[in-house]
Amino acid sequence: MKLINPKISYVLTNPVSFALVVLKAFQANQGLLLAGAVAYYALLSIVPLLILMVILLSQVIDQAVLLATLVRALEYVVPGQARAVVAELKAFLDHREVIGWVLLITMLFFSSLGFKVLESAISVIFLHRVEKRRRHFLVSLLLPFGYIFFIGTVLLAGTFVIVDLVAIGGENLVVLGHSWSLGGFSRWLIYFAGVLGEILLISAIYYFMPVGRLTAQHALIGGATAGLLWEIIRHALGWYFGTLSQVSVVYGSLTTAIIVLLSLEVAATLLLLGAQVIAEYERVDISGVPKAPVPMRTEAS
Repeated sequence: MKLINPKISYVLTNPVSFALVVLKAFQANQGLLLAGAVAYYALLSIVPLLILMVILLSQVIDQAVLLATLVRALEYVVPGQARAVVAELKAFLDHREVIGWVLLITMLFFSSLGFKVLESAISVIFLHRVEKRRRHFLVSLLLPFGYIFFIGTVLLAGTFVIVDLVAIGGENLVVLGHSWSLGGFSRWLIYFAGVLGEILLISAIYYFMPVGRLTAQHALIGGATAGLLWEIIRHALGWYFGTLSQVSVVYGSLTTAIIVLLSLEVAATLLLLGAQVIAEYERVDISGVPKAPVPMRTEAS
């Protein structure tokens, strides 16, 4: 009786070999090209998605509080550009009377595009699953809207959590006659709550996007790993764009869009690479020998 799963044993004893298999499969699947497509459509989706969420959630939460929460949340996605994105969002919301049913449906369609393209990219990564079982087209049609609802729910819950934590930060802890402000403690709690929300969103993508669900354990491990790596990368990106980058000199008024697109490209690459790790782990034989990667094929090939 083996106490350790043979797949885990293989990965732990051959980490370099497994990493090379993952990178080779990622290249065979045109991973960077897929990440570019996901980033482009995410850029198209992000503003209409946020507009819809603010319009709906402002029915139960003050709009100013909601926008302040969005600034914090967007810092986890587009470091250094959250305030610029929210400023554009607020400018549109100041003229919300122009929103009719046609525009509302159009924004809902564009909001779903990013998730639809992400689903297609994930299906390429998990091609071995698609070959065995295909998802019903109605499920694929409704899945992006399910993610929109899920993100809205997380944003709603996150707003209440942040409001409570900010309130805690305004208090003082008095022990034996000494008073300490809880502001620093509150800021750390808000940061870790944001990281937790980020990990949950990534884990949900890994759990629901592939055809046939992953185990919750694999999705959570993948989400935690990708989330923590993204935290390191986004801080590096924020520092680079804020100190060394000359993007504003080259692109001028397009600077915000370019930086957001580059951030989304890096995030999408990391997300798809994490999915590739999970896919290759699934495809390791019980004997511990990885199967040859299955490259993406087009009709022409």
